[in-house]
Amino acid sequence: MQNSKHIHLIGICGTAMASLAGMLQLQGHRVTGSDTAAYPPMSDLLASLKIPIREPFSESNLEPRPDLVVVGNAISRGNVELEYVLDTRIPFCSMASILHDEFLPGRESLVVAGTHGKTTTTSMLAWIYEVASRQNPALAPSFLIGGVAENFGTSFMVRSTRPFLLEGDEYDTAFFDKGPKFLHYFPDALILTHVEFDHADIYADLGAVKTAFKRLVNLVPGRGRIVAFDGSENVSECIEKAFCAVERYGFDPLSHWRLADLRHEGALTRWTVTRAGAPFADLSLPMAGAHNALNATAAAALAAGQGVPTGAIVEALATFKSVKRRLEVRSVVGGVTVIDDFAHHPTAIRETLRALRESYPNRRLWAVLEPRSNTLRRNVFELDLVDSLALADRVVLASVFKSESIPTDERLHPEHVVSALNKRGVPASLLADADAIVGAVVPELREGDVVAILSNGGFGNIYGKLPAAIAGRTSRT
Repeated sequence: MQNSKHIHLIGICGTAMASLAGMLQLQGHRVTGSDTAAYPPMSDLLASLKIPIREPFSESNLEPRPDLVVVGNAISRGNVELEYVLDTRIPFCSMASILHDEFLPGRESLVVAGTHGKTTTTSMLAWIYEVASRQNPALAPSFLIGGVAENFGTSFMVRSTRPFLLEGDEYDTAFFDKGPKFLHYFPDALILTHVEFDHADIYADLGAVKTAFKRLVNLVPGRGRIVAFDGSENVSECIEKAFCAVERYGFDPLSHWRLADLRHEGALTRWTVTRAGAPFADLSLPMAGAHNALNATAAAALAAGQGVPTGAIVEALATFKSVKRRLEVRSVVGGVTVIDDFAHHPTAIRETLRALRESYPNRRLWAVLEPRSNTLRRNVFELDLVDSLALADRVVLASVFKSESIPTDERLHPEHVVSALNKRGVPASLLADADAIVGAVVPELREGDVVAILSNGGFGNIYGKLPAAIAGRTSRT
């Protein structure tokens, strides 16, 4: 698009959609948008950009008539704005397609994909490039991340330089394009972190998920490169027919990029990396968890292979500030630490709780879970969920988010999870919503407790209500 246009985004509060809104605004377009579920951090991002969120969905939101409408992948037929767009033939497209057409021509597309870790890894990679650009301005990155990278205070950046870093989402693209968004990004180089069954609402089984990732691998040109985790048979299967160089990373002695001597010092993690058997660097990261050390190594490996100096990689990881809603400390009040984490899958919950055990040894750990993602709302991972939550000392489950939209025979029954945890000796309870949880949990909290709030949504603003209630209790004592 050469000229400024009025572009309207239906579903603007989605993580990628809000970021796209900012990117389009930077390109000189007039941006409007609508949604029904505005909550931080993306509502805060849009407010900072002075892009209003029109609520609720309405035909009037499309007046005056926009030149183009971007339809978010959460928008389905029956949405009043989408129906108006179709009836009146306003031109429309998907987020992924406008990103490809508007921003990627002439760029070096560096994509981070995988069931877990892609937001954090993309943020690490962006910060590595940013630090390297202080010596070499040509390395200054453009990026689109599925979360707010705290080193930048934003989830996107658009520059005139070549590197464009993208979080590659395997979720579908739009109501009219059911393929994964990452198939629009045509990577020159790719990180593949993990491959597991997820997104049970759009993928029938693990085989379907692997097919999607195999198609992504097939898009990497022969001159390109793939950095792939070596601890997953699913990842190995997805890359076995790659036409480009593949470099594995992990703890295996034969890994091209091998992590060794991993040690945790509170919230600081240190380890050594070798490259093809030769010393590469001693790395440190102000984050806990072996999974974050793996993420950092993947980012380091891709950057190094693209010519980023080792010194910049070491400095960037040592100064990395994480991502909003990834092990984010929301408050410390009354001696209680409240953590916010974007939980969407039992594996992610397991790694989050393990990391918190490392960061807060000898502290009582609470897990407060809202089953909200399309995977967690289903019973496909019920046993895995029990195993993950059992890492906590106390567990509280909320009711399944919009449970009525899930068929009864597919629906997670949180009472089964609670019962199984109690049988294991892990005190667990089921409470209806955020208000009920705050009312029941606050009297039980004691100084030194760590409360992990696990949800990929707004969770009834429990992130604000819980600390406020703790503070109120403290002021009365």
